[in-house]
Amino acid sequence: MAQPAVEDTPTGNDRPRPTFTSTDPRTGEFVGSHPVHNAAEVNGRVAVARIAATWWGGIGFAERKARLDTWRRVISRRVEDLVTLMSAETGKPADDARLELVLVIRHLHWAAGNAERVLHRRGVRAGLLMSNQLATLEYRPLGVIGVIGPWNYPAFTPMGSIAYALAAGNAVVFKPSEYTPGVGTWLANTFAEVVPEHPVLSVVTGAGETGAALCRSGVDKIAFTGSTETAKRVMAACAETLTPVLMECGGKDAFIVDSDADVAAAADAAVWGAMANAGQTCAGVERVYVVDSLADEFVGLVTDRARALRVGAHPGADLGPMTMPEQVDVVRSHIADALARGGQAVVGGLESVRSPYVEPVVLVDVPEDSLAVTEETFGPTMVINRVRDADEAVDRANASRYALGAAVFARARGAELAGKLRAGMVSVNSVLSYAAVPALPFGGSGDSGFGRIHGEDGLREFAKVQSVTRQRYRPLLRAMTFARGGRTVRKLLRLVRLRYGR
Repeated sequence: MAQPAVEDTPTGNDRPRPTFTSTDPRTGEFVGSHPVHNAAEVNGRVAVARIAATWWGGIGFAERKARLDTWRRVISRRVEDLVTLMSAETGKPADDARLELVLVIRHLHWAAGNAERVLHRRGVRAGLLMSNQLATLEYRPLGVIGVIGPWNYPAFTPMGSIAYALAAGNAVVFKPSEYTPGVGTWLANTFAEVVPEHPVLSVVTGAGETGAALCRSGVDKIAFTGSTETAKRVMAACAETLTPVLMECGGKDAFIVDSDADVAAAADAAVWGAMANAGQTCAGVERVYVVDSLADEFVGLVTDRARALRVGAHPGADLGPMTMPEQVDVVRSHIADALARGGQAVVGGLESVRSPYVEPVVLVDVPEDSLAVTEETFGPTMVINRVRDADEAVDRANASRYALGAAVFARARGAELAGKLRAGMVSVNSVLSYAAVPALPFGGSGDSGFGRIHGEDGLREFAKVQSVTRQRYRPLLRAMTFARGGRTVRKLLRLVRLRYGR
């Protein structure tokens, strides 16, 4: 993001509006200019969104589904426009952008199609003691959801909150990353074509100050995706108003290769999981633990595949640049620390860091207390360490303060090993597959955050529960009144002991 400039168009108080530009990280060329929304403007957007939320929540599941389905078709028809914009703002290859939008379209379809089934009012059994009551449970919209999105997957990741929040009946105020404001604006503009009546989905743009203003604006929930350190600041700001939060933070995801794994398939998956999107994936592969008997073969296959990857801005490139310039220094420091502690680079090395690009780097035999093992690198690097067996691999995987995703390659023990991992999501004999299954919730624990997007849990994240009982007839034993008889509670206790005390 360039330094803020000043736009000639005056704001409501006749002062020039500050703006900032988004640029192509591959070339530094101008992509777009966007306003820096201040706290007053953010509060104004939220106030208008609250009116929109009342309308949107009131039109019902069927009408919301129809509008969201229409939006999905609009995105599908214009997907190449968004691919071009996304590639320009992030630098990622066009096919990576297309793959991201495949997931956007699929998740939008699932959220719209399943919201009523998951959230509608339903009856629940009241039980023997309360048989005179009709009991119902309903998930109702929270109101206005603030979404703070990342730059690495600027459509797919925030849409994991936006689509599900909208399907649940909420309005959304979306603050995209300052590196990808155009993508967020494009999504809001296309939605407005389908829902012109009210600004149900609106965008505020800017850097950290704009995000902080959204946290303090009185929204009913904040859904944040970003680094663990930024998440702590977001939570602190939200705590001032007791605004609940959903946190999808970083990861240091482990990849386990057991002794009976398909080595070629494991190597191919590990390279893609670690290097795709230039390694800028929160659930990407960063640590590989391979059983010693397969280690030499696995390292050889990974080396061949990683060396074949093409890096650059040309159409045939497999990897683009680092979107955020500061991340280059993080990657460099992790590689340097690993090498200084005795690790070896079998692919690349410090010379691979050529801002804004980082060529693939594969490190082996890296100490477990090195930065490349303990901290999120978020670049096209991979650490491969040998282990005695898969159980040792699980122990090492679980030793991290992060607990987002993981992968296991094994024939006999795949499901067993997955069940022992602390990760919120695990792929067995594949990598990152859970992200493409809309019915599966996505999220982690520890320093990877809390709460879930996607699936039924993702819909419920953006709803409040209302429980209702309605009396059908007077109870035989009226215990909840001061007019009860002296024997009423004793009779009730006797009944409970007969029914539940054996």
